[in-house]
Amino acid sequence: MDSNLYTRRIRVRGTVQGVGFRPFVYVIAVSEGLKGTVLNDGEGVEIILQGTKEQQEVFDRRLKKELPPLASVDSLDEAVVEYPVFSSFRIIESRSSAVKTTIPADAAVCKDCLAELVDPSNRRYRYPFINCTHCGPRYTITAHIPYDRPQTSMKDFPMCSLCHKEYTDPLDRRFHAQPNACWNCGPQLALKDKDGNLIETDDPIAETFKLIKKGAIGAIKGLGGFHLVCDALNSQTVRELRKRKNRPSKPFAIMTANAKSAKRFLVIDQEAKNLLESSAAPIVLCPKKDRTDELLDGIAPDLSTIGLMLPYTPIHWLLFFEAVNRQPHYPLASEEVPLYLVMTSANAGGEPLVINNKEAEEQLQGIADFYLEHNRNILIRCDDSVIRSDLSEPTKIIRRARGYVPKVTKLPRKVPSCIATGSWLKNTACVSKEDSAILSQHIGDLDRVSNCTTLSEAIEHLIETFDIHPSIIACDFHPDFFSTRLAEDLADKYGAKLFPVQHHHAHIASVMAQHGLEEPVLGVALDGVGLGTDGTSWGGEILLVDPSGFLRLSHFKPVALPGGDKCAKEGWRIAAAFLAKHGNRNLARELFPNRNVQMIFHLIDSNFPIPQSSSLGRLFDMAAALLRVKDFSTYEGEAPVLLEYAAKNKNGRFLREMVKRENGILNLDEFLLHLAQRQDTAEAAADFHTTIASAIAEELIEQSTKAGITKICFSGGCCLNNLMIRQIKNALKHQKLKIYESTEVPCNDGGLSLGQLWVAGMANVIEKE
Repeated sequence: MDSNLYTRRIRVRGTVQGVGFRPFVYVIAVSEGLKGTVLNDGEGVEIILQGTKEQQEVFDRRLKKELPPLASVDSLDEAVVEYPVFSSFRIIESRSSAVKTTIPADAAVCKDCLAELVDPSNRRYRYPFINCTHCGPRYTITAHIPYDRPQTSMKDFPMCSLCHKEYTDPLDRRFHAQPNACWNCGPQLALKDKDGNLIETDDPIAETFKLIKKGAIGAIKGLGGFHLVCDALNSQTVRELRKRKNRPSKPFAIMTANAKSAKRFLVIDQEAKNLLESSAAPIVLCPKKDRTDELLDGIAPDLSTIGLMLPYTPIHWLLFFEAVNRQPHYPLASEEVPLYLVMTSANAGGEPLVINNKEAEEQLQGIADFYLEHNRNILIRCDDSVIRSDLSEPTKIIRRARGYVPKVTKLPRKVPSCIATGSWLKNTACVSKEDSAILSQHIGDLDRVSNCTTLSEAIEHLIETFDIHPSIIACDFHPDFFSTRLAEDLADKYGAKLFPVQHHHAHIASVMAQHGLEEPVLGVALDGVGLGTDGTSWGGEILLVDPSGFLRLSHFKPVALPGGDKCAKEGWRIAAAFLAKHGNRNLARELFPNRNVQMIFHLIDSNFPIPQSSSLGRLFDMAAALLRVKDFSTYEGEAPVLLEYAAKNKNGRFLREMVKRENGILNLDEFLLHLAQRQDTAEAAADFHTTIASAIAEELIEQSTKAGITKICFSGGCCLNNLMIRQIKNALKHQKLKIYESTEVPCNDGGLSLGQLWVAGMANVIEKE
């Protein structure tokens, strides 16, 4: 061997499979005159590189600077090794080994594929499943790692000679693009009527477009499940969809071809545009313009924002292509397109997202007028991700699913292999592999058997896919949750230690895990409900948290919840009980003439034990009822959202004299009684937000001074209230405090499993130290 040559083995871990990483390495290596091999295995990508020092240094620089769009590198290890002289650089077959890599997330159609899709001269012109190494389905079609075609639902579609040639050419954009296919060999569409009978048509896309424009409601199969779709400008159809889905006021998301098209209705700032056009293509909540509710009647009533997404599958793009009469090479991604679609998850009343054709025809009967199906199986249910973008606040993920799963959260240190089963609402699961935490897709609320089954399946898929051998099973502190019982079963199955974690402790730990915090912090946990260590319901807490545990420092004075969990939707119950307790029964009768307040009075008078809660979420529900904003919510969080909307154009006041802070308890009784007497709803709503925010800030300053802690972590569903959070931060801005929030995972219960995993993992590390 030439003495100037030396050989390195380079181990690359991260999202490096199914993203064009091997051909990327091949092109650099060949162009720089290097020899060797590159392959996929369970750990990621292994590169054997032979060349001079100068060649290898150039390779390293280019590797870091020119990564493919969907690739990300978590770690890169190298060692000089002895190897015979290579004659060339080759891509070789994948090799099985212990799994330390991850599957890429599903990715929106890239610009190159979109250009081909609308090019009449291209052989994939209008092909509904066009993709390449830079885009298309990944996680939702994958059963196992390594990410190769036989491990995906594309194994049912043998490639034709032309597709195979692309697939095996290292210089082709479709080299080892596992879903690679075309009209001749790939998946196909089928259009069916409301009864599941095949509609004879040569062009399912064109027929679908015609049906939508005529006012029909369709079920369209996508990447992670079906959508219910209709014309967003047809208010009559939108009302019919609400009626059929029994969804009286919960907002719908809409899809437009591009940001320019959406600007007719919505304010799209640069951050929102970047999110919308990213490969993840989430739903982004964007502010309405003045005439939005008139133009999009019934889409998001009484709210200040609408959820917007852009097309992310070829099927979506083809519908918009129809809207411009198939003008060749029309710039669909940048020029206005006259089509505005409702796109909402296709499920019936809280059931899991529908993913297969038969399931759709059975569960959506009576809702959908037609079905646009295809024969590529969806292996993993994965709903659309939802993000709240606000230039004045960090981007907040509300629902983490398609496009973001299974992206890894890097932990600040290695922890034992762990499975965390999450909570009751907005459930997710999480698994750990050394210093990586992998959060599942959004599962939903565990109030029905189907969602419980989906959680069990999601955990088994994570275990099998990432080769997890758990020594710890973490779960919520509440013994009656399905997720807790599942954790008990998993602990028995794997001979693992069961580790219950208090709900709000887990909320704060999720922020610590994301930001790599191991020192003591003050945690502000603000949500609807979580079982406390004293057996009562918590939800408005200031905690001292460190790796060894937590201490409850402060909380809101508990309020009575007559009817228990019913109060999450029926804020009038909390308000009536509060007024009765303080001698204001006539006001309760006046505020809630159509509610059974007498039943509440009877409970108070009989001294029947009524659950108590320190939850800020329940205080918001009560305030919304007292201020005549909303006393009965038709979907979770409706009353607090409307209360925030009511306050948005007013400057609130801090009514400090009406708030009592004693021994760590924030007593708002006098303030809430005052609010009930107010006539100007908007001003009262603004005062409520400002007073709550300022009281929390003052308590934080006091507790920070006492404990000598300057790092503050915010978590819990109430932290999605930007008005309140912004005011808390403003009240703290002159203090020497560092604020941390959830950005990579939801601050609501969707991020709880990450916190459970971090608490359990750190406890094990401390125990061994």
